[in-house]
Amino acid sequence: MTALAVSNLAKSFTMHLRGGIRLPVIENVSFTLEASECAVLAGPSGVGKSSILKMLYGNYAVDAGSIRIAHQGATIDLACASPREILAVRRDTLGYVSQFLRVVPRVAALDVVAEPLTARGTPNDEAGDRAAALLARLNLPERLWHLPPATFSGGEQQRVNIARGFITDHPVLLLDEPTASLDAANRAVVIDMIAEKKRQGVAMLGIFHDTDVRDAVADRLIDVTEFAPRQAA
Repeated sequence: MTALAVSNLAKSFTMHLRGGIRLPVIENVSFTLEASECAVLAGPSGVGKSSILKMLYGNYAVDAGSIRIAHQGATIDLACASPREILAVRRDTLGYVSQFLRVVPRVAALDVVAEPLTARGTPNDEAGDRAAALLARLNLPERLWHLPPATFSGGEQQRVNIARGFITDHPVLLLDEPTASLDAANRAVVIDMIAEKKRQGVAMLGIFHDTDVRDAVADRLIDVTEFAPRQAA
């Protein structure tokens, strides 16, 4: 089943401090994402992989094209959806694990991880238990669970980030370098978690610069260099 369909997507940036110069990033991006698969965006740094994920999640505006996602029995085009619709899709359908943890200061790591569940109405005790199980699986020491993660190491923060992203049952999940700051043991844990999501029918689209992780999780590579803007003659 197709969970996400991207058609003729394009993105450019306007350099306002350079006289309004328009800098094309990508164009004619088209692919589908199926349930129970993990597709990986491939290509060198700077080719536009993260820009694609940010457009899909609604963090970047879209110049052209469509992003159709199956949501609550309907199809929504995220490229032209209202902010209210985007927030609803994020809550129930489209999850995101970024490279960096952005949280409210002084909130404990356990609550950071549990929050996506409590926001959807899961009782606090149940959400806390599920958050604790994920943090334990990702080998975050229990002594850190009730501390704010702003002071954690990069690898510890990333484990909190991964637990927060994986705790829900979103049918579509975007993964932006989730294993970048992890050691080998925790990379293996994340590989297993991705495999479990696939067995549950989740459609995933990711960026993995670690070739070992990419080879372990990717069902299909999407070569982003194919979407590079054509040079003017």
